[in-house]
Amino acid sequence: MKTIVKITVAATLLIAAPFGAFAQEFTKGTVKKVDTAAKKVTIIHEELKNLDMPAMTMVFRVKDDAILAKLKEGANIEFVAERADGKLVVAQVK
Repeated sequence: MKTIVKITVAATLLIAAPFGAFAQEFTKGTVKKVDTAAKKVTIIHEELKNLDMPAMTMVFRVKDDAILAKLKEGANIEFVAERADGKLVVAQVK
């Protein structure tokens, strides 16, 4: 009976592990500039672990207008950055 439980637990962990890798990780940053016309934002950010990038200041495209509306110069934010069509984009903000 113990062997069946161990196998079941091991199988569950193996199946669940890949899904954890897709969890969105929020990064802290400060909005330096918002370019509404170009749908871009400049953010001073901490390390972007999911993109293997150190802390720096950089320009991101914004995935949609609803996100752009939330961004104000000087605001401290938490955001998710990702690659889309070879470009870095802000996908979520909280």
